[in-house]
Amino acid sequence: MNITELMTDRVATVSMDDPLSVVKNAFDNSRFHHLLVVDADVLVGVISDRDLLKAMSPFLGTAAEVRRDIQTIAQPVHKIMTRKLVTLGPEAQLQDAISVFKEQQISCIPIVDGIGQPIGIVSWRDIMKTL
Repeated sequence: MNITELMTDRVATVSMDDPLSVVKNAFDNSRFHHLLVVDADVLVGVISDRDLLKAMSPFLGTAAEVRRDIQTIAQPVHKIMTRKLVTLGPEAQLQDAISVFKEQQISCIPIVDGIGQPIGIVSWRDIMKTL
């Protein structure tokens, strides 16, 4: 099976300088678990909902919230995004994605074209649905 048959081609992107509040809003209002970080339409990073949870103060929105807590959500995306990317091209096969997930501790694989622009994303959930 070709990876393009499996991938989600509806990707959500953010820029490196977007505040984490933009990321939080995207996760809160969609069913995405990963956002692709782009610079001039080229993939430069990935941020997951787990990355966001680790970066945010647990006191946000509570009576114990202080200014320092609010500042955690104002951080730019590039401070917490994953920069070491494992990607596949549109010619990849299902077995290629399975091999990547077995070898790497990642939860998604961005699918990029020949110039590094994201065209889709495959998560381990997509693999499990297929199997």
